[in-house]
This record gives sequence, C-alpha cells and structure tokens, in this order.
Amino acid sequence: MRFSLWRQYGALNSQPVWDAFEKSLKQAGHEVVHNHPNSDVDVIWSILWFGRMSRNREIWQRARKQKKPVIVIEVGGIRRGSTWRIGLNGVNRDAYFGEQGNDDTRARKLRLSLQPWRETGEYILICGQHERSQQWHKLPPMRTWAEQQIEQIRRYSDKPIVFRPHPRSPVQKLNTRHRGVRVQQPQKRKGSYDDFDMRFQGAWAVVSHSSNPGPHAILAGVPAFVSPSSLAYPVGNTDYSLIESPLMPDRTQWLNDYAHTEYTLDEIREGIPLKCLTRKLT
Repeated sequence: MRFSLWRQYGALNSQPVWDAFEKSLKQAGHEVVHNHPNSDVDVIWSILWFGRMSRNREIWQRARKQKKPVIVIEVGGIRRGSTWRIGLNGVNRDAYFGEQGNDDTRARKLRLSLQPWRETGEYILICGQHERSQQWHKLPPMRTWAEQQIEQIRRYSDKPIVFRPHPRSPVQKLNTRHRGVRVQQPQKRKGSYDDFDMRFQGAWAVVSHSSNPGPHAILAGVPAFVSPSSLAYPVGNTDYSLIESPLMPDRTQWLNDYAHTEYTLDEIREGIPLKCLTRKLT
C-alpha cells in the first residue's frame, strides 16, 4: 500500500514519532511518500485544526470525501510524552484502534491500574475541550456548551459545579443564573512540555465530551458523564438524572482495551499499532 505522510503539519515534538511510524511502514513493505495527495492512505498529526496543524483539515476533508482512509497520530493520554495514540479515521472512540476483548498483558506492561469507585465528593467538574478540533464539529461555542451542561445538571443536583476550560481554549467567565458555579483555570505541570494537572481531588463526578479527562476520571474511580465519542463511554454515564447516583460498572475489560489505544516509540517502530490498523485496511 502507498502511505502519504504529511509530516510538516505535525506538532513540534512529533518528529521522533513520525520517524518511528515511517520506519514501521517501510519494514512492512509499504511504499512511503510525503505530502502527496495520490496515495492509498493519508497519515496526519491530530485533527486539531490550529496553528501548525491547521492545514491538516484540508487533507482530512479531501480524504473523507474520497472515502480514503486516514491514520491520525496524536499525543497520548496514558503516559503523556511517552505513549502516542494512532487511530484510523478519527480520534478517541470515533477511531479504530484494533480488536476489542484484549487480556491484561498490555495494561500490566503500562502499569495501568484502577482506583476503587469513589462514593464521596463535594463538587461536579466539567472539563472543556479545544474548540478548533474536529472533535468539536457541530457543537456550540465552549462557553455555551458549558452553560448547557450546567442547566441540565441543576435539574438533578445542587452540588457545587466547577468548569475547567481547556488550556488552549480559554473561558474566563460563564453566564449562568445558577449559584455554586465557578471557573477554575487549568494548571500546567512543572517541567512538562504540555501536560496539565487533571486534579480530580474531591470531585463527585466529571463531565467531559470526548477528551482525556473522561478516561482519566474512570481510572481514578470518579464517575464520568461523557458522549459516545469518548473512550470512557463503555463504562461512563450519559444520563444526568443519575448524577446523584451514577452507574459504577466493572471496568476490567475496559482497562484492557484502553491499554491498546497508545504505544511507545519502540512499539511504533516495531510496527505493533500498524499491524492493528492494516487489518482494517486490507
């Protein structure tokens, strides 16, 4: 197969990942071209149409219109800066990562563990996302979305509500008639490239449309209210009428499958994620 890699539209820290993935393609006997529209598969970095990655939108839209597969590489959430997500035709749960029903071998390798479900908490945390991402396609402006979630939550709960915007999609204040609501700005982890503290301490539940706070909340034992596009969806909640008594299902199989959505540079170089995806391409 012929793969076109659009490397120049990747994040600043993307080059080692591109190198590893390109090597895996060549080792598997595939043809690799760069920045070429005539290929069997396009490979882009993220579906965030912002900054260096804004030109990927044109590539994505053209490929989708042609019904051509697109592999999306992006920063991972399991070990940010050490594991990288590689999915087919999307990101998060909208993407294909491989077969489900995995055993716990990889979860143990990544030292992933589940905290017991939390049955206490003082507030409900709403986490925003980047408005320029394809993940936010057809959704309202972030402030409007947050205000809509608050309206729905207040039908069923009087708990304090904290809205934490995405670090690159800032919201300074909300327009809401409800009391007990505040905006909390994200805090960057010291010494990190672009990692921010999720801070679930004291949270009763987390609301996240489709980004990393959803699965991270599930790992921490905090019930998550998410959309079907979230990787947390199989063990998450969707009905705000359950906000005071959220579902807390068994997460064992979910954890095993979640561990197969991200890979280290060595694993990418070896072609492990490529094998998972090419089964769907051939």
